[in-house]
Amino acid sequence: MEPVTKHLPEWIMKRYSKLWIKFREKEFTRKQVLKIFPNDKSIAVFLSELRKSGWLEIKISEKDARKTIYKLKNPAKTILEEIREMGKK
Repeated sequence: MEPVTKHLPEWIMKRYSKLWIKFREKEFTRKQVLKIFPNDKSIAVFLSELRKSGWLEIKISEKDARKTIYKLKNPAKTILEEIREMGKK
């Protein structure tokens, strides 16, 4: 089951925006994220929070089961999901 989309704190949204500009809906790896944020010690927390909030999809690499492949959800679709969830409450 897909996580319910949730609002992101500003510090996460700023990083998400940089990734969206770079990758859009293309797949990427943690190594590629570290190239964008080379001195950021919170990348693991950032990626985890994105996933838990429903803004990031993950899968295991078919070539190497030790590696995770990431894919951002389209922000327009994600915000619409968030609005729908808010309407249910």
